[in-house]
Amino acid sequence: MRVVESRRELQELSDRGRVAGHRIALVPTMGALHAGHLSLVSLARERAEQVWASIFVNPTQFENPADLTAYPRTLERDLEACRAAGIDAVFTPSAAELYPENSQTWVEVSELTRTLCGASRPGHFRGVATVVSKLFLAAKPHVAVFGEKDYQQLAVLRRMVADLGFDVEIVGGPIVREADGLALSSRNVRLAPEARRQALALVRALEAAEAAVKAGERSSAALLDLARSEIARAPLARIDYVELCDPDSLQPSLAELDGPGLLALAVYFPSGAGDPVRLIDNRVLRF
Repeated sequence: MRVVESRRELQELSDRGRVAGHRIALVPTMGALHAGHLSLVSLARERAEQVWASIFVNPTQFENPADLTAYPRTLERDLEACRAAGIDAVFTPSAAELYPENSQTWVEVSELTRTLCGASRPGHFRGVATVVSKLFLAAKPHVAVFGEKDYQQLAVLRRMVADLGFDVEIVGGPIVREADGLALSSRNVRLAPEARRQALALVRALEAAEAAVKAGERSSAALLDLARSEIARAPLARIDYVELCDPDSLQPSLAELDGPGLLALAVYFPSGAGDPVRLIDNRVLRF
């Protein structure tokens, strides 16, 4: 496995691979790798001869400096996981490598970032779109794989690729969950023990809404009330948002569902120390 720190070296590696006829897949991550990330590697391996990962905690997508500071950094452990997963190359740039002094250029997707996480985290998706553009220009992948847990991020990146004409296929990987149903996240390890138990309220909210839709409920207000009431059963939970929206436009659903609806959740729970932990989860409700 090759570890690359500079954009120029990665571009040269990509050029050689493309000349040799290799299809390249990239799995962008911020490290603290878990089974969810490795499931994306497996999807990438199905689509390409060369599978690369990037590990970079992107400072421009954190609106809260304390959250950036608290984000887990486990590079050596992550590199071992990459080797075990058979990854061919890992890009580990510094912040200065991706954001040279006096950087002034940003990539921003306008409409899809106005709701959900975009509404509560100003500037977050500008940072995401910018860094992913930089990763695409460095790695020149044929395909890039992202998790569906970050549903809005996936939608934003698909829009960006279509709008700017990046020659890369975007693939979404299904949410991977812990044994009790909690969506895998690098942030889970920061939860206080009782908060970790109560965090299952997110799963209960999604399951309750899904069951209601299958039983014939179509009222958006009723489904949202049901999801909120499940989360309210967790005293430590503080809701950021509970939204039911169109899976494509991410705009609020009609009063009565007439097709699939994305139920998206973001909830804060206490951490073991420091600022609270923000967890997200989602499910597309179908009937």
